[in-house]
Amino acid sequence: MALSLGLCVDEVTIYEKAHYAGEVGASISCAANGTRWLEEWQVNLSLGRPVVLQKLILHDWKTGEVLNEYDLGDYKEKWGYVYNMFHRVNMHDMLMDSAVGKGHSGTPGTLKLDHKCISIDHEAGVVAFENGVQVKHDLIIGADGIGSAVRATLGIVPDKVQSTSTCYHCIIDTDDVRRLGLHDLSPHAAIEFWGGKDIEKIVFSPCREGEVHSFYCFFPTAKSNHGGEGWNEPASREQLIAPFAGLDTTLIDIFKNSKDIKPWRLFVHQPYDRWQMGRTCIMGDAAHPMLPDQSQGACQALEDAAALGIIFSNAHPQYTNNVNDGLRLYEKIRKPRASRVQAASARARLNINERIGFSSNSHNPLYKVADEKQKLTIEEMNEYDMYKHIAASAS
Repeated sequence: MALSLGLCVDEVTIYEKAHYAGEVGASISCAANGTRWLEEWQVNLSLGRPVVLQKLILHDWKTGEVLNEYDLGDYKEKWGYVYNMFHRVNMHDMLMDSAVGKGHSGTPGTLKLDHKCISIDHEAGVVAFENGVQVKHDLIIGADGIGSAVRATLGIVPDKVQSTSTCYHCIIDTDDVRRLGLHDLSPHAAIEFWGGKDIEKIVFSPCREGEVHSFYCFFPTAKSNHGGEGWNEPASREQLIAPFAGLDTTLIDIFKNSKDIKPWRLFVHQPYDRWQMGRTCIMGDAAHPMLPDQSQGACQALEDAAALGIIFSNAHPQYTNNVNDGLRLYEKIRKPRASRVQAASARARLNINERIGFSSNSHNPLYKVADEKQKLTIEEMNEYDMYKHIAASAS
């Protein structure tokens, strides 16, 4: 968000509730509809050490046999931008460099740590923090994640239910895969899937220039014994392997040597009634938390940031003078599209054919979706013109 606004305003301040503005976790996808904004904002992509994806590959759960492929070899030619896969830590460092670092276009942001929001006067633009500090700003954006404090100040109570599935995440260094004689998946430069016909699914992604194998491992919630959204609790290799009887043994062998194993309990959120009030809005997971099965969480957050940057740019001075009108337009532009991705992500949790890419492989004998008219496609995501949408909707 600081990148987008930094190109059109005089001052951007980032308030981080923790003592250290860092990131944890593993792989994170950035398809063309996200990469286009990174390039437009002149982010130094090399700092993110991405893998440029070439394929989506679906394997048989037990044998590992390839059942379906979606080729991404001509992806940039078709859509103008590549499909990047980052490690979350590297992506965070990359974005932080552009947001607060020197030598970039626009106004560098100021980062302030140890500022936990406790209240906001939305009309006056005054934020109070737990440390006793109060600040006043023209525009307040809550990009504070799934447990958003800013969202709570807007009076939004999430309507959510626990998903029928839960997840373990783990990684293993590619050097260790090779040293131990395990199956090296990194040369494919692909997101690879096992299962996906129902709840059980394994998702592999290469990241950090292929140096890390990252896995998301989905299984029925009834088999899990952890709670809460997020992934701060450690788990053992034995816990990781236990739900996956009959899984391709090449994966089991990798899991037996994996590390950074974390449980991730999933919840299905219904779209919120609103995203804004007065001078305040929310974005990203604070506004539209979604299941991970469309790999669109980061892209939708980048689209949120892009929309705000365009609306409050010199191209639309009426919103610089009337922030609340600008935020109403932001919600009008972004909420329908993000909500549609939310719904499609929930469908893809149970049926991999609903996933962007595979949803276009209608010739595959395994293809079946709930509703052809409702499925999310790669064309819909990548052909979207936000500039045109905002220009047509602006008063």
